[in-house]
Amino acid sequence: MSSGQGQRELLKEVEIIPKLQHRNLVQLYGYCVEVGENMLVYEYVPNGSLAHFLFDPDKRPSLDWDCRFKIIGGIARGLLYLHEDSRLRIIHHDLKASNILLDANMIPKISDFGMAKIFGGDHTSGNTRRIVGTFGYMAPEYATHGQFSVKSDVYSFGVLLLEIISGKKNAYKSKRDGDTLISYVWKAWNDGNGTISKIIDSSIRKHCPRSEVVRCIRIGLLCVQENATSRPSCLQLL
Repeated sequence: MSSGQGQRELLKEVEIIPKLQHRNLVQLYGYCVEVGENMLVYEYVPNGSLAHFLFDPDKRPSLDWDCRFKIIGGIARGLLYLHEDSRLRIIHHDLKASNILLDANMIPKISDFGMAKIFGGDHTSGNTRRIVGTFGYMAPEYATHGQFSVKSDVYSFGVLLLEIISGKKNAYKSKRDGDTLISYVWKAWNDGNGTISKIIDSSIRKHCPRSEVVRCIRIGLLCVQENATSRPSCLQLL
């Protein structure tokens, strides 16, 4: 009742998810559409959402680097399937930590397709006057002008990647409130090797392969570039 979403978003999920089959996308088993009883029945994912682990200081240390790296790769493969390999070209439009579900083996499953956009043929972009999604994960061209594309999802993936590495949330803030995670990471990256370690979550900093983490930080920063055309494609992420 408090989610702000309704029957339109639920029916969008019912339309999209049964057409998709991929290890890194959640499966839909059933649904109910009645007044006061709008429900989706997903496959059981006992570990809940990535946000449940990532932003809880008590649970975050259980995500070692190997687990985080596996989650990053799984999300990227799921996104590549949506953009390139499924029967439909799908822009998820709301990729964030709370929409990544984790199964018993911590395999990530992209979920919540209520705001997704479907394209046929070679179309990869569109415009809208209805701005929906989550601030902090929105690409600037979408938040400002309503322009969305596969590169909008790449931007959201970049934010998510930096959150997984740092264990910090890219909460939307005004300039008066201070830096976002993205601006903090850019500053540390530009300041050089002496400050890059500050980006990495302290619970994994001493026990992760630095070269691999630095490469992931670089990919994250490429994904969150202001200019959409400068961002890599999902295929390039892998």
